[in-house]
Amino acid sequence: MAETIKLSIKRQDSPDSTSYWEDFEIPYRPKMNVISALMEIQRNPVNSKGEKTTPVTWDMNCLEEVCGACSMVINGNARQSCTALIDQYEQPIKLEPMSTFPIVRDLQVDRSRMFDSLKRVKAWVPIDGTYDLGEGPRMPEKKRQVAYELSKCMTCGVCLEVCPNVNSKSDFMGAAPISQVRLFNLHPTGSMSKDERLDALMGKGGIAECGMAQNCVKACPKGIPLTTSIAAMQRETTFHMFKSFFGSDHEVE
Repeated sequence: MAETIKLSIKRQDSPDSTSYWEDFEIPYRPKMNVISALMEIQRNPVNSKGEKTTPVTWDMNCLEEVCGACSMVINGNARQSCTALIDQYEQPIKLEPMSTFPIVRDLQVDRSRMFDSLKRVKAWVPIDGTYDLGEGPRMPEKKRQVAYELSKCMTCGVCLEVCPNVNSKSDFMGAAPISQVRLFNLHPTGSMSKDERLDALMGKGGIAECGMAQNCVKACPKGIPLTTSIAAMQRETTFHMFKSFFGSDHEVE
């Protein structure tokens, strides 16, 4: 095993500055992940030429592949860096920020685009107040199992990064918000806002702009059935469109 780790990091000092590559070489330790390598550079910011440089900036939080904050592109593949083990990669390991989102600095990006889409589709269960409402309505076991798989989404942004329809020239919201509509429409209380969510999906940048490339379901680190959710929501929005066109009697369902 090599005694050092070679990293090539795509850097950018500010949102408007030009990006550049900088190489680093750090001591090897067994069982290191990409985050621990970045922390080593942060502790001693010296590049492979021996020159003092600025510490590399990136996002992280839980370090357990739960928060989704540390997403980046590692050797060409978008994923979480906390579970990316150094021993799994050929060197030099190339680290890049996700290109779908605006750059803040270095490997840190602004994921507001995704969070704004979640607000748009009302990805939450509405309640009547902040007081204790007691137990909610029970959910059938089969539906609960489906909902549990969908609830694993950590808004990491990887599905948006690998989607060819999510780019600077498109308003497409991507797979994660669409799948969250399915999740909250399954919930007995959340389903009360079902029509509003479907209306949001049928708007600009909604489900009609999905090209079904299926990159999202392959890249999802949690194995969420994103294409199944997209197909289900395509069906639901079609039914919703016909119900809206032919009358309002469906509102009593």
